Amino acid sequence: MGHIDDRWWRPKKDENGDVIVNGRGKPVMEKTELFGRGMRYRARYVDPDGAERGKSFPDKQKGRAEDFLIEVESDKREGKYIDPKATRKTFRQQGESWFRAQSADPASRETLRSRLDSRVYPEFGDLPLGKVLPSTVRDWVSKLDEKKYSDNYKAVLFDIVVGVLDTAVDDRLIRTNPCHAKTIRRPVRKSPKVIVWQDDRVSLVRSGLAKVDKRYSIVIPIGVGLGLRQGELLGISPADIDREAMTVHVQRQVKYVKGVLMFALPKREKTRYVPLSTALLDAIDEHLKTFPAQAVTLPWAAADGEMVTVSLLITNSKGATMSGDLFGKVVWKPAFGKAGLEYVNRADGMHSGLRHLYASKLLSRGVSVKELADYLGHEDPGFTLRVYTHLLSSSHERARQAVDESAHIWEPPSENGLEAA
Repeated sequence: MGHIDDRWWRPKKDENGDVIVNGRGKPVMEKTELFGRGMRYRARYVDPDGAERGKSFPDKQKGRAEDFLIEVESDKREGKYIDPKATRKTFRQQGESWFRAQSADPASRETLRSRLDSRVYPEFGDLPLGKVLPSTVRDWVSKLDEKKYSDNYKAVLFDIVVGVLDTAVDDRLIRTNPCHAKTIRRPVRKSPKVIVWQDDRVSLVRSGLAKVDKRYSIVIPIGVGLGLRQGELLGISPADIDREAMTVHVQRQVKYVKGVLMFALPKREKTRYVPLSTALLDAIDEHLKTFPAQAVTLPWAAADGEMVTVSLLITNSKGATMSGDLFGKVVWKPAFGKAGLEYVNRADGMHSGLRHLYASKLLSRGVSVKELADYLGHEDPGFTLRVYTHLLSSSHERARQAVDESAHIWEPPSENGLEAA
């Protein structure tokens, strides 16, 4: 058990060094050299590691010092003890520790770094962890609302703060994460309603791509037939095709990070196999007759990564690949103009146009959400369901048919049946 030192008063001693007591046997107290200066009480205790610790309290607050010691001893018994000095570590220091443990993907790290530096650290960076309170978080969330950020962007920023403070709890720097307080209104992601292209629009866009350059018309069948992300589509190779199993191994993407074009694993570093239709294989083979795959050499995963050579299915007239952004500017968007179509931001992006169409086609044929999530490379089937739930065909009619087929079980028995019984 700890004890409390009074820095202003001490027992008076005689010339022999013995404590002088009064008539009631109590020590006679005298002022110390520190009387009236600084904190009066010092609560001292030994932490779980055997080190002596202490906390000071002002005059007339001995009761608070005693309560503090009781709380410390209780926390030590329950394994909840937090070193008061630990809470002095700043949010920025803990944020950098958290950042080092995040995805090794350069593009993801670049985006995360930008969000930390521009949106999170200006609010929390210099605060000691012990000073980040639920009220601090509530005020910050209100500021995000005032800036009219999208719900999804607010949720992304909030998750960063949660992640940093969760690691602080794990490292025993704070007892609880203030973001989990009941009074916090946590931003909620909203999945925009997916609008699926009509077949005639798909055909027109393909004709537009052919007018830009015939080599790019294969983008449509691959996008609709495999549901790839843009970088994955640009990184596909004929060598990824397993003609016996009729699958495509999605194992790389083309990325552009800080001015450097590179190969990397797909999003979340998750490879996958996607079923390959006979019609799509025929289209790819026909494309390769006119536009053979071209060998492209790029660093892997980082600007200074190992140089890797891959024969790519989609390249420009010089046999080189392009970043997704450049492809969109010089190939994809111009194709709409060539086809006489007005380009609509977001709704007409490669992701919205082709990947969503792929998902809708599979769902319409009864492919399960779990299977679709695997083919799309989604980590959580729940996310797939939230995005595409409105595309699921209604089960009402199937339910009616199922009940009608079972109607005989409640029909009354015939007279013959009763006689037989």
